[in-house]
Amino acid sequence: MKTSAWSFTVLHGLALCLGLFGLLVAIPHPELWAGQPAAMAFFAFALGKTGGTGMVLGAIAMLAYGGWALGWRRTLIFFAAATIISATAELTGTKTGWPFGGYEYTEFLGAKLLGRVPFAIPLSWFYMAFASFVLADAIVTARGGTNRTLWSIVLGTWLLTAWDLVLDPSMAAPQMQYIHFWVWHEHGPYFGMPLRNLAGWFGTGLLFIAVGRLAWNERTTPLPPVAIPFAVYAINVVWSMILSISAGMWPTAIAALLLSLAPAALALRARTPRAFA
Repeated sequence: MKTSAWSFTVLHGLALCLGLFGLLVAIPHPELWAGQPAAMAFFAFALGKTGGTGMVLGAIAMLAYGGWALGWRRTLIFFAAATIISATAELTGTKTGWPFGGYEYTEFLGAKLLGRVPFAIPLSWFYMAFASFVLADAIVTARGGTNRTLWSIVLGTWLLTAWDLVLDPSMAAPQMQYIHFWVWHEHGPYFGMPLRNLAGWFGTGLLFIAVGRLAWNERTTPLPPVAIPFAVYAINVVWSMILSISAGMWPTAIAALLLSLAPAALALRARTPRAFA
């Protein structure tokens, strides 16, 4: 199971890299594939299939990791809480503008739930939140003290929300002339994004991380290895950073580095239990 988790983590990273290639090379430079059927087919795949596929692979990677490191019961409980609650929030958001603000998904991420939210989106909430929680739990445990579960939930929510500091601006940047993953129907002060989107992220993440963890009904849990969740987390943050930098939004990349990656990396200092070595 450990090998499967690592394999899907690598495939997840490759899919995101291929999608990044499509966004930054294939679309802006159509002359590279004009008149070449093989190149055209490759670029079309990179553009049209890797976005949603990358999210599916990320979810499979974290499911495999969770099954190996924390057990299937805990993992599937967290998966159910994350996907159901996030899908509900996204469906509500695309219908009413609450809690994230007024926005609408484009067709780039594939088939949609009720025609509004791509099926892959709740999966991305799951794998990034699960990775964030595991990393947070390692950090909190290493520091010692009381209320481990509470602080792990809060810090995990912060790591998830900090990712959005670079994710949302990069995925819907007006500077990205060629494609947007979603579009905003209202303007906000944070690179065009309304600030209530961050509040919505924190609230949604806090709700399903708390439900997913507390439903385990355990006071303490094992401290699993963190290399795989850190790899998944870092891949996604760096991917968004590259996209933001390409759009000229350096401040969001710096914010992600300082408020997202740097805190998450503290988890790597936690001792790995021998049972999982």
